[in-house]
Order: sequence, then structure tokens, then C-alpha cells
Amino acid sequence: MLLSILGNSSLSFGQKVTYILITAFCVLLSLSIHELSHGLAAYAVGDNTAKYSGRLSLNPFAHLDPFGALCLFLFGFGWAKPVPVNPWNFRNKKGGMIFTSLAGPLSNFILAFIAMIFSVILGRMSFASPTGIGFTLASVFYTIADYLVVINLGLGIFNLIPIPPLDGSKVLTAILPQNLYFKLMDYERYGFIILLILINLPGFNTFLGFCRAGVMNFYENIIRIFIH
Repeated sequence: MLLSILGNSSLSFGQKVTYILITAFCVLLSLSIHELSHGLAAYAVGDNTAKYSGRLSLNPFAHLDPFGALCLFLFGFGWAKPVPVNPWNFRNKKGGMIFTSLAGPLSNFILAFIAMIFSVILGRMSFASPTGIGFTLASVFYTIADYLVVINLGLGIFNLIPIPPLDGSKVLTAILPQNLYFKLMDYERYGFIILLILINLPGFNTFLGFCRAGVMNFYENIIRIFIH
């Protein structure tokens, strides 16, 4: 995302700064909601670890993983610092782990859907003067909504990949039989390396973009039923 902004020769310096600030705001908000949702889900099913670790917060700096945030800022997909959980505190260990792990991506899909509603509404509004303050504010809010859709879908989809430390791996380990679980744990320490290789594979961005476009199309079809 940042690269496309900087490389857009049609934008003035001021516009580039505005888009960069909007991107930073959307990235920090999306990461915070993602991790807060993990913490609240764990708390709801009996684990207080996130609460005592100060992770039940919308403060982005409580959740920031610098490299994961940079990836989200640059490419539209990434991750945050995992919320600590203790599955032994869950009332149902496997069910609690699945619920907690899925809460983060689910929050991003919900936020993306809400943002798309605003994007559709603002995109259909017209203003008397394209140079007035109303038009300028509407353009900013439209851009924020549009970026929230892209960033949250990228964050949600990417984190469902079953590679540590992403949420999909925690869902996978929760549903695997015990013998397969321990075999997978043998390779957990290589998860970040595998993740870096995956990110740099030719076609990965295309695949992620295809998935994101599919979800966006699904959302648009739902929204059109209610907003004509």
C-alpha cells in the first residue's frame, strides 16, 4: 500500500502525506481490534492471561509487532504481537482455543464489512462543490473506509494461514489428534522462516488479492440488497 502511494506520480506531496497518515491510522486500528478481540475471547472463556498482561486494550503499542505492522503497511497483509493465552484456563480447552484464535480474524472481517457499508454510502453521495470542505471531509472518510476494507481483509485472510505464529496454526493444532499435534510442534520453531518464504513466493500477493477480491465481491452483493 505504501509503495503504491509513493509511486503514484499523479499525487501531490500533500496528498501522499495524507494517504500515508490514513494508512498508518487504519493499520494501527485494525491490529489493535484484532488483538483486543483475541484477548476478550480468551477472557470470555475463562483465561485472564491477556488481561493481566495489559492486552485488553485498544492501545496499538500494546500489540505492535514492528515487522508484522510494516508488512501490513507496505503490502496490506501482516500480523501483530500474539496475545498470551493459557489454554489450561479455558473451560473447554480445544473449543476455547479455536474460539480465541478465530476471534481476531473474525473481528477484521466484521470491521471490513462495516467499513464497506460506509464506503458504498459515501461513494454514492454527491456534493455541490468539489472544492468545498464537505467534499474534502467526505473524500477523507471515504478513503479511510476504503483502506479499512483492504487492510482488514488482508489481515483476516492472512492470519487464517495455518503457519505459526498466525491464528490459523492455532486453530489447526486445536483440532488435530494428539499424535499429529506433537509432530507439528516439532516444526513450530521454523514457522517464521516458512512464513517469510511464503511472503516472497511469486504469486502469493496475487493469491491473497484474489481471496480479498472474492470476499469484497461477496460483501458488495450483500450490501446491494439493502442499499439501492
